[in-house]
Amino acid sequence: MRKTRVPRTAIAAFTVLAALSAGCSSKAVNEDKGGTDADGVKTGNGVTDKVIPLGVLTDMTGPYASLGKSVTQAQQLYVKKINADGGICGRKLKLTVRDHGYDAGKAIPAYTELQPEVLGFVQFIGSPYVSATKGRIGKDKALVVPQAWAASLLGSEYIRTIGATYDIETINAVNFLVEEKGIKNGDKIGHVYFEGDYGENALEGSKYAAKKAGLTIVGQKIKPTDEDMSAQVAALKRAGVKAILISAGPRQAASLAGVAAGGGLNVPVVGNNSAFAPQLLKTQAAPALMNDFYIAASTLPIGAEDPAPAKLAKEYKAAYPKDSLDNGVVAGWTAAGAFGTILKKACEDKDLTREGVARALSKVKNFDDGFGIAHDFSDPATPSTRKSLILKPDDKVPGGLKVHKEAAASDVAEGFTFGD
Repeated sequence: MRKTRVPRTAIAAFTVLAALSAGCSSKAVNEDKGGTDADGVKTGNGVTDKVIPLGVLTDMTGPYASLGKSVTQAQQLYVKKINADGGICGRKLKLTVRDHGYDAGKAIPAYTELQPEVLGFVQFIGSPYVSATKGRIGKDKALVVPQAWAASLLGSEYIRTIGATYDIETINAVNFLVEEKGIKNGDKIGHVYFEGDYGENALEGSKYAAKKAGLTIVGQKIKPTDEDMSAQVAALKRAGVKAILISAGPRQAASLAGVAAGGGLNVPVVGNNSAFAPQLLKTQAAPALMNDFYIAASTLPIGAEDPAPAKLAKEYKAAYPKDSLDNGVVAGWTAAGAFGTILKKACEDKDLTREGVARALSKVKNFDDGFGIAHDFSDPATPSTRKSLILKPDDKVPGGLKVHKEAAASDVAEGFTFGD
């Protein structure tokens, strides 16, 4: 979801409109210029008396196609549920989806195309592309909720990540290694990371945490096209690392875990939230992944027995019986739920303009959808949380992950100042 150089693929577009009946408002509003409806609600950018249009910029055909499909279908499920319950502010939500195939040559034009027509974006996969349009997003004032967690996205009131940024997530991962895996002062930790804002932001976190704990980070930078981690494992073994962090994709994580186990480097491995996919548990890497491999994340896994994920898993399987469960379902649902909460607040404030949505967002200080962590959106300069759960692969639970350690923020994460 956060890599940069991938082959181009074709854009596929489709629109989801879950219902046609309208709610309480009666006066139509100019879709381009906006206005004020009969109930005194200010509107703009496509909002009518019947519809609130939202954009989805996703990857349905590129390297994150599986994730993009899960995130998007979960958001479609959310929209269908909200619309069946009467919508928001008397209006139905409408999602317009663009598949950019994780290609900058298509992602940015897709943003340009959709931006004038929607109130905001409930999904934008790919932090490089969000970063590339950050200045424009600030001028356009359309709220973007990206499926990306680079700290470089902080600071804009119109780009709001849901969860800990990569640096914070990695700091919490290092703390887990120190507290539970016996890593101590003087030890070395390997860190395999993607070039670019994802991996390098995670590296900032590992170096910061290592300095605080008296550890040494042995870095191994890789490209998204690097899928065989043999050379990296060999280098880390020679360096004598006692644990490994991986800030890359599922394929790299599986290769790392499998090669390390096969080569006698039996050390704990912790990945960032996008370093795992349940499909890996059907590969030869499964035993290594279920042995001493962990994921730091900002939501409960879809296979958790808690009421919210259990209910979502049941509803998602009913809606999409042929599709597998993964944490993209949780990520998509959570993002849609946060956006819905913001829209409800904007409606209360009688302001469904882009500026009104941004003001409503700043008032949401305790968004808790039952997935393990409450989120505070009051300060755009900080992530919505500094907490991380530690998850462990398990092929016996839906989605392939179970909770190993409940959500917590380490003292180092709490004391981290962005820009350090």
